[in-house]
Amino acid sequence: MTQLARALDILAQLVRFDTETSKSNLPLIHYVEAYLRSVNADFVTVPNTSGDKAAIFVTIGPKTDGGIVLSGHTDVVPVKGQSWTSDPFILREADGRVYGRGACDMKGFCALALALIPQMQRAGLKRPIHILLSYDEETTCLGPMDVIARFGITLPRPAAVIVGEPTSMDVADAQKSIATYHTRVTGFEAHSAKPDLGVNAIPFACELVGELYTLQDELALIGDASGRFDPAMSTISVGLIQGGTARNILAKECSFQWEFRGLPDAPQRWAYDNFIRQAEAMLPRLRQNAATASISTEIEIEIPGLNPDQGSLAETLALKLAKRNSTIAVAYATEAGRFQQAGVPAVVCGPGSIHQAHQPDEYIELSQLQAGLDFLNGLIAELSV
Repeated sequence: MTQLARALDILAQLVRFDTETSKSNLPLIHYVEAYLRSVNADFVTVPNTSGDKAAIFVTIGPKTDGGIVLSGHTDVVPVKGQSWTSDPFILREADGRVYGRGACDMKGFCALALALIPQMQRAGLKRPIHILLSYDEETTCLGPMDVIARFGITLPRPAAVIVGEPTSMDVADAQKSIATYHTRVTGFEAHSAKPDLGVNAIPFACELVGELYTLQDELALIGDASGRFDPAMSTISVGLIQGGTARNILAKECSFQWEFRGLPDAPQRWAYDNFIRQAEAMLPRLRQNAATASISTEIEIEIPGLNPDQGSLAETLALKLAKRNSTIAVAYATEAGRFQQAGVPAVVCGPGSIHQAHQPDEYIELSQLQAGLDFLNGLIAELSV
């Protein structure tokens, strides 16, 4: 059986598991555990605190520090509301592509790494290769944190991490951060015919939304000095707003959810800090007719960006293996920043196009899977000398 055929067999099994982030990934993890036992690979399963999800950390080669981590996530985005032409959880091959939820983002990369374990074992690695399969990347990127906390303690400390998100095998050394927030404006209910007896939360919430887009205008003026990102700025977006109970009742509450995607050199809380100042300035007006009126903003998630680290082992090794002369930057968030914050150099490089991620009829080109295999075979050769 060829390496590609083996990888496709494993990918077909991975795709069968509906690992939407809101669901448990344990059935998939149990399948991977059984596979790892069948090939006599050493691994550690690291469950989350609630016990409904887990990460797996595999070590092939010597159990020493200085290895390379191949990092992938097992969770996928929902298929609900999308128009698929075939079952999203049955891998389908057609026209040089394989279709299925997660085939591109990013069970394809996970399958490649798992398929090559026998090759890694036969190669006589001088430095270890680790495979980390995590969870919750699509929401918080917190899935690998319990594993990262063990680096250099109960697990070997790696020298570099390659996150296999789809980049068409280009090497990304920079990504934006992302932070998401939930703001609630609380007023006081009254009949709409007597607005002086209450506080309508809706217009105040709308004013705050306007302030966010004023901040976006400031970010557009600041731009992107590196000239590497598209769009060439940090961005703010409001994605959901809701409030009120009836047309003739002053709304007691109005809430909205928003996000900030920051360039790597932008403080992660730039938008939050500026927004809070605007909200505090609004409070005296909000409380004119109701002392209990309030504005609260919950920080939901904060995912760090990835800062360029020119000349790092992660960058130089990935460029060599991918046969690239330069790096790229990506606007989406990955787990790479988590590793960098922990002091482990990281880059993003994997098969498939991000344009196919999260789409109905998600697919990955067979040629991209082969390119990923070539990359990983090069890594095996590199660590065997």
